[in-house]
Amino acid sequence: MIDFAPLWLTAELALITTVILLALSIPLAYWLAYSKSRFKAPIEAVVSLPLVLPPTVLGFYLLVAFSPQNEFGKFLENIFDLRLVFTFEGLIIASVLYSLPFMVHPLQSGFKNLPVSLKEAAFTLGKSKFKTLTKILLPNIKSSILTGIVLTFAHTVGEFGVVLMIGGSIPGETRVVSIAIYDEVQAMNYDAANVYAGILFSFTFLILIGVYFINNKFSKINPLND
Repeated sequence: MIDFAPLWLTAELALITTVILLALSIPLAYWLAYSKSRFKAPIEAVVSLPLVLPPTVLGFYLLVAFSPQNEFGKFLENIFDLRLVFTFEGLIIASVLYSLPFMVHPLQSGFKNLPVSLKEAAFTLGKSKFKTLTKILLPNIKSSILTGIVLTFAHTVGEFGVVLMIGGSIPGETRVVSIAIYDEVQAMNYDAANVYAGILFSFTFLILIGVYFINNKFSKINPLND
């Protein structure tokens, strides 16, 4: 009998992570696309770090940082009564950090591919930076926004190393699908592992087909979209 709890937990984690990252990444991607600050390169490197850093490395440092035995973890627990090690809240923080480039990069690319004249015309007409962003720029990078949302969601669904290090395998709390597959393989229960893996594979494949199809439609409807 398949336990569907890991599937629902994974979907919840991916949804929360995607919503948080969308809110955080829009202003960050905007700044990275147009800023000429000397701090831009180091910040871009930090954002891109999860792409090349082994997930177990990031998971290990988060585990150490959030542990109640260390000052930061002790501070969170004593002041905010918040424990992030082996909790769902810890998984959210880890997922936000690990999936950050999958949201920021598509948005940054979308902003960069827009004609410079579009932003300049808005400023000439007296639009504020906020109105220019929300009323003019964002509507013209819908395909980039969709790509960032889908990639972030799909990447979070498939996380393993980071969630294993920071969350372990607590049923109903931190045992997401990728961990469930690992547990079933360890127990030599290949039938259950195959069901979990098949669901994960099918879902990811279908969602990627959907985003490519929608992006193609966007590019035909609006040539300003990347």
